Amino acid sequence: QVQVVESGGGLVQPGGSLRLSCAASGRFSRIYRMGWSRQAPGKQRELVAQIFRPDMPNYAASVKGRFTISRDDNMNTVDLQMNSLKPEDTAVYYCSVEIDGRLYWGHGTQVTVSS
Repeated sequence: QVQVVESGGGLVQPGGSLRLSCAASGRFSRIYRMGWSRQAPGKQRELVAQIFRPDMPNYAASVKGRFTISRDDNMNTVDLQMNSLKPEDTAVYYCSVEIDGRLYWGHGTQVTVSS
């Protein structure tokens, strides 16, 4: 069984930064894709960033240039560095990992951007 656990959310002022971390554990050989999605109140969950290999990230247009995703295949972790945060970035952020064609999700971590 695969477990996915996020950490690092919190309250930050507009223009500030936060770093989210996610760790996958369990019995598996290789993680194909790792990603971060978010869901704001009353909105659908949206993909924010994903990474297939260390040099192949891609981002939603709304966060490109502000967020950076990185993964460590030795530790089975994926981080999301979020800079220049805006109030519209407020949401619950979810980590997901794809292993053998199956997607596993964490329970989410709240990010609130407010003055």
